[in-house]
Amino acid sequence: MALYKDITEKPFFIVGPCVMENQELLYTVAEKVAEIKSKYPVTMIFKSSFDKANRTSMHAYRGPGIEKGMEMLNNVKEKFGLEVTTDIHEPYQASIAAEVVDILQIPAFLCRQTDLLVAAARTGKVVNVKKAQFLSGQDMFYPAQKVKEAGNEQIILTERGNSFGYNNLVVDFRNIYDMKEFGYPVCMDCTHSVQRPGGAGGKTGGDRKFVPNMAHAARAFGASGYFIETHPDPDHALSDGPNMLYLTDLEELIKSLIS
Repeated sequence: MALYKDITEKPFFIVGPCVMENQELLYTVAEKVAEIKSKYPVTMIFKSSFDKANRTSMHAYRGPGIEKGMEMLNNVKEKFGLEVTTDIHEPYQASIAAEVVDILQIPAFLCRQTDLLVAAARTGKVVNVKKAQFLSGQDMFYPAQKVKEAGNEQIILTERGNSFGYNNLVVDFRNIYDMKEFGYPVCMDCTHSVQRPGGAGGKTGGDRKFVPNMAHAARAFGASGYFIETHPDPDHALSDGPNMLYLTDLEELIKSLIS
């Protein structure tokens, strides 16, 4: 409950590399996240995925799997004292991930999956539900209500753009305003919203130069949190490199958002 209280009372940032490539990468990014946390009055949560279950190509790197992934996240948690989060894709994963993580993330494509939402809710952890690319902000009342009716009101709703095909996403920032009406903190996914899904020859492309613009536009519409994937060398990352922020640019963006 203490973490959710912090999330509702001050700006929060969910930050980390898209996928768990190796432990060294997680440590490198987590060290910067912990440094920022020590310098600014913000809530910092470290994020990385143990499995990218919806990669464009069958041959794309997916991650180390849940068992190894939870070990890697727990190492980050113990070494840097950070709260951590990851995404789950099947109901059975909720209880396993909840042994380590502080926030369970529901992927956008799966945000209407009742069994997944209920399983996440019943762990008692904060549940971050990403808005599907095919839903409006107003439609997110129903996924949030499923979590609430399963006995958990620690809910975050995250905007990440809408898809109309043609390897692109469009962000309607009114969705942030609409989701805030439900009474939950609303987060802006600043990096996935600049994706070009499947638009890079069997993998997802993106436009990282627009990440700061997405963040500041979301702030203007009342977002209280920001989801930012970051990497020390995103051009050679194993997933979502084109839309991840350079780690060296992270602190400056956060400073600009809380000034």
